[in-house]
Amino acid sequence: MTSVQEKPTRTRLISGPGMLLVWFYGVMVVGAVSRSVYQIATEFDRAPLAYSLSAVAGVVYGFITYSLVRGGERARRAALFCCAAELVGVLTVGTWTLVDRSAFPDATVWSDYGMGYVFIPVLLPLTAMYWLRKSRAPQGDAA
Repeated sequence: MTSVQEKPTRTRLISGPGMLLVWFYGVMVVGAVSRSVYQIATEFDRAPLAYSLSAVAGVVYGFITYSLVRGGERARRAALFCCAAELVGVLTVGTWTLVDRSAFPDATVWSDYGMGYVFIPVLLPLTAMYWLRKSRAPQGDAA
C-alpha cells in the first residue's frame, strides 16, 4: 500500500469581500481592455499615449484578477505588489492629466484619478490592498 500525499491547498483570497473585489476587477478588465482595443484599432494616432495607458491598465487589472482567483501566498503578494503599482499609476496619470491636459487629447482609464469610472480606479487598489493585508495567511501556511 502506498500513502497518498495531499497537495497543500492554497489560501483562498476570494471569500467574502474578496469575491466583490474579483467582480470589480473583472468589470475593470472588460472596460479597460475593450476601450483600449477599440481606440487603438480605430484612432490610435489621435491620442497614442492615452490609449496605450488604457491598455496597460487593462493588463494590470487582468493580472490582479488572475492573482486573486488563483489564491495562495505568492499570488497574494503578487496582487499586493500590482495593486500598489496600480495606485502609483492612477495617482501619476491622474496628476499628469490635471497638470498637462495637452498630453492627453483623450481620456485614459486613469485620467483625473478615474473620474470617468466613478473614481473606482483610485478606490479599488486601496480597498484591495487593505483586503489582501487583512487576509494574509498565518505564518507557516504559505502556498
